Amino acid sequence: MRDSEFFGHVTALAPGKVNLSLRVGPLRADGYHDVATLYFAVSLFEEITAAPREDGAITVSLSDRSAFTSVEHTDAETGRRVTAEIPLDERNLAYQAADLLRSTLQARDAATLSFPHAGPRPSYGVDLTITKNVPIAGGMGGGSADAAAALLACSALWEAGLTKEQLAELGAQLGADVPFSILGGAAVGQGRGEDLSPLLSRGELHLVIVPSSAGLATPEVYRTLDHMRTELQVTAEQPELDPDLVRAVSAGDAESIASLMVNDLQAPAVRLVPALEDMMDSGLAEGAMQGMVSGSGPTVMFLARDAAAAAQLATGLQERTDVWAIPVSGPAPGARLL
Repeated sequence: MRDSEFFGHVTALAPGKVNLSLRVGPLRADGYHDVATLYFAVSLFEEITAAPREDGAITVSLSDRSAFTSVEHTDAETGRRVTAEIPLDERNLAYQAADLLRSTLQARDAATLSFPHAGPRPSYGVDLTITKNVPIAGGMGGGSADAAAALLACSALWEAGLTKEQLAELGAQLGADVPFSILGGAAVGQGRGEDLSPLLSRGELHLVIVPSSAGLATPEVYRTLDHMRTELQVTAEQPELDPDLVRAVSAGDAESIASLMVNDLQAPAVRLVPALEDMMDSGLAEGAMQGMVSGSGPTVMFLARDAAAAAQLATGLQERTDVWAIPVSGPAPGARLL
């Protein structure tokens, strides 16, 4: 008997991430940028439950337990701030992940000559329920974590027999952050970020995450970076990570990491949301070792000396600025089944 037949569903978790360093190269002819980044998975997990359905359809819904359900953003046409709900159709990365896996398995089934003798083909239908705990459009890879969890949950539900490495290869078709969320831990990312080199990280780092009620679209932040480089007549070079930072993360040396953290997308994110600079100043005033925009923003992350310092920093930030500050730790494990 399948686990899904016994329990009626499969549930998977996948972590959000921060970038302890993010260096961005010049704009490529295909519209992308090469990056050199140090991914670090943290203890905020997206949760997806996959339940089978016989009609072959894929549906997506949002759990009432979700910490995040919508985000404000600037409408490209009007310039006004509007509230956007999480898409629950084919635009959702979890939907796209299930659809991609379904297509892959159907192609595999069709190529297996003996399959017609093994009984009826599976429908590969699924109801996906997302519990969102990673900020939306916040530079922490929440959508990618949804895709990672959906791939793992559907693979188990449909008894695909795929390894995490095979799922990560599939996930790279959906976005550069998806393979990392499947594998977790700490890793150097190159190319568009999907070319991963895992790091063995000793010890634990403690951070405080400050989500924003407003989101930033990653393409917009990259475009702003290109515009700023043109304005300043800066020639972007091929991105490289500081080897000292890689060694510091491997050693779990928080003090060295604090002095080496860098994010090329921070300046454009601050240009788009100037209040981010004040938030980073507030965190440093409350005792953070370092503060930085996470990925493309607008989430801000602060590095703390230890768990107690992170808890104290979160409390201080909440009292000073009336924000929601979340202590997290890492490196967190990659996508896994519950």
